[in-house]
Amino acid sequence: MTRVVSLYFPTWPTDRLRRKLGASAPAAETPIVMFGRQGQRRVVLALDVAARRAGLRLGIPASKAQVLVPHLVSVEMEASEDAAALERVALWVLRYAPIVAPDPPDGIVIDTTGADHLHGGERAMLEDLVARMEASGIAARAAIADAWGAAHAAARYLARPICIIPPAHTEAATRDLPVAALRLQPHIVEGLHTLGFERIGEIEDAPHAPLALRFGPEIIRRLDQAMARASEVFEPVRSPDRPEARRVFGEPIGTADQIGHHTAELVDQLCAVLETKGLGVRRLDLLLRRVDNRIEAIRVGAAAAVRDARRLTRLLTDRIDTVDPGFGIEMMLLIASLTEPLCSRQVISSLVEAPEPDISELIDVIANRVGERRLYRFAPVESDVPERSVQRVAPTAPDDGVTWPGDWPRPSRLLARPEPIETIALLPDHPPVSFTWRGVRRRIARADGPERIFGEWWRCEAETHAVRDYFRVEDEQGERFWIYRAGDGEDPGTGNHRWFLHGIFA
Repeated sequence: MTRVVSLYFPTWPTDRLRRKLGASAPAAETPIVMFGRQGQRRVVLALDVAARRAGLRLGIPASKAQVLVPHLVSVEMEASEDAAALERVALWVLRYAPIVAPDPPDGIVIDTTGADHLHGGERAMLEDLVARMEASGIAARAAIADAWGAAHAAARYLARPICIIPPAHTEAATRDLPVAALRLQPHIVEGLHTLGFERIGEIEDAPHAPLALRFGPEIIRRLDQAMARASEVFEPVRSPDRPEARRVFGEPIGTADQIGHHTAELVDQLCAVLETKGLGVRRLDLLLRRVDNRIEAIRVGAAAAVRDARRLTRLLTDRIDTVDPGFGIEMMLLIASLTEPLCSRQVISSLVEAPEPDISELIDVIANRVGERRLYRFAPVESDVPERSVQRVAPTAPDDGVTWPGDWPRPSRLLARPEPIETIALLPDHPPVSFTWRGVRRRIARADGPERIFGEWWRCEAETHAVRDYFRVEDEQGERFWIYRAGDGEDPGTGNHRWFLHGIFA
């Protein structure tokens, strides 16, 4: 099922201006407006949050705005620069999905069908997208739905940072939105208001033929697009400096075998281009244009730069079953959307030295099926506090030489958060005689410890005197656990002396 993201920048012109000015930009609390011509009048065409708080609104005369806010910063509207910057942002957003296009004057549209799992799911993808924009100084809201029209309306009129309309729930989510959310011409919206229509649901329930006769077919077309009853295509943005290979067909193709055959040919062509440039590919996008002008896309990634045609072909053909060819595919475009320098390596003879095993191909296959973020390995961190002594890194990340201390063994499974347990124990240095965890009481047969771990005072002042005493214990059934007491057993300032279970040994 198609899933489309609408990324909306509510204060795009002023945010772009602040980024352009950099350190010389006015303070955040200083109101900024941008003036332009609207017919014969010079009016406010864009304003930031501070200007809105000061009582200014879009469309008011420039002279009135300057009188109402004495310290107002005003500049002329630069629509061409806004459009050019919007296209640059669209090129950056290509890292999330292969089909991205500007949605002038203040948004981006992204077809994320089949790509959200690569970013941890739809919510994680939208949260990351909005957070990155906010970190760059661009206010953003994002919505995802089954259709561009629904996502566009939700991003602009629900006023939430993130909005997820579940599949097949488009109509219910858009009925209560205002008619202006249909992307209609202003005179049509004004005419609908005159007739008493305020919400999209009211138009949906009314007879369509009289509305089309009075306002033209656009109103019905926009309504069907918002309700996901009619498809809406857009031309994806492309970077001219990215290597690509193209194939146009005189007769449309549609079978998996045909798509796979031509995919292999495109990969061979692209690898030849990459070799001449000394590049390897980290991310590949295969765009397939159908005869109905809809674009299907396949995105695959590699853990390290690669130029092996067989390997890349396998990654792409493994995803062919996700393509809906419709009535046929008339053009295929393969783009190396992320490349890195790749030098040829000399093959070492097996008579001299055994070749080093390469599991990167297996990593690529798994990562493209389950998502890159779900594939990782654990690496040690220099910290005595157990929950801080481990981090997730990429499967192919180089070893930095850091190891865990070998004096005391660590459990194979460390709980995400220590869980409180009830114990019977003698203070201060004796392990518990028994403990109750998740409603099950366990008698301890053997124990080793304590291992005292101190807090990291340089991180948090509250940890200056904090102490944990860890014990390795084994119950009568032979199961081994890692438990600790918060505090040294004597001084209340070192901890509350409660017991916790932190890990399980294999």
